[in-house]
Amino acid sequence: MTDIGRESIQLFEDQKIRTAWDEQSEEWYFSIVDVVSVLTDSADPSAYWRKLKQRLREEGNETVTSCHALKMTAADGKMRLTDVATTGQLLRIIQSIPSKKAEPFKLWLAQVGRERIEETIDPELSIDRALETYLRKGYSREWVNQRLQAIQVRKELTDEWQDRGVSQGREFAILTDEITRAWSGMSTRQYKRLKGLKKENLRDNMTTLELVLNMLAEATTTEFSRQEQPQGFEQSRQLARAAGSVAGDARRSIEARTGKPVSTSANAADLGALLTGAVHAAAELPEPAEGKEENHEEKPLR
Repeated sequence: MTDIGRESIQLFEDQKIRTAWDEQSEEWYFSIVDVVSVLTDSADPSAYWRKLKQRLREEGNETVTSCHALKMTAADGKMRLTDVATTGQLLRIIQSIPSKKAEPFKLWLAQVGRERIEETIDPELSIDRALETYLRKGYSREWVNQRLQAIQVRKELTDEWQDRGVSQGREFAILTDEITRAWSGMSTRQYKRLKGLKKENLRDNMTTLELVLNMLAEATTTEFSRQEQPQGFEQSRQLARAAGSVAGDARRSIEARTGKPVSTSANAADLGALLTGAVHAAAELPEPAEGKEENHEEKPLR
């Protein structure tokens, strides 16, 4: 089995499926348990897959014997081994699962594969698709532009951490927590609790200002690391704290000037409702009288 690229998340009907892309073979690997969860709505998809795998083996099905296991991020944030399958293997497994979603899922698999190959040829397509996904969820275009920039900043940081000998999974999570605590005054868990989140992505629930400060903290961490070239986790941890405090100073200056906390309980639902409310309010404004021009200065959403 060739080296597999970084884990990513694909969405089928708003349900998450963990995936990993193999650059050499140009092949997707899908978490079988996640697929089982989507197709069966089982309360325990892991148990469902264990029983199905046992039955397929007893029937002499060669598909399950050729499936591999990869470490992927589990619900508790830890890296755990999970059975994965290629598109071809998955299609054969799906045939053994009675589900009304089987056919739509097969079409989705084909679409995912086609899009990934297109994105390999033209990387800008992945950015365009991410933009469309966020806009469909109700985010403003200004917020989405900041979010996409934040994704790029995050990728540069994680690439730098890997170059410095930091391990994905637990060590990445600890360093991220150090940065978040240094700039916001809260751990990642406390921040998510403030916003009423559980498994949701914290950055997808940040306001524009929160995103910008988090981005400043991560970009500063990358720059410090490139300049000082730390070796391993502990030295990178010290730099993460120092870099996060730079954004923390900026946060405190903003709060002193505005008298308001930067970190708020607003989440994705609130952000979407705020945008919808602004659109409705604009629609109810009276039309300007004919022959008169009005100069409305655009104000940012608060």
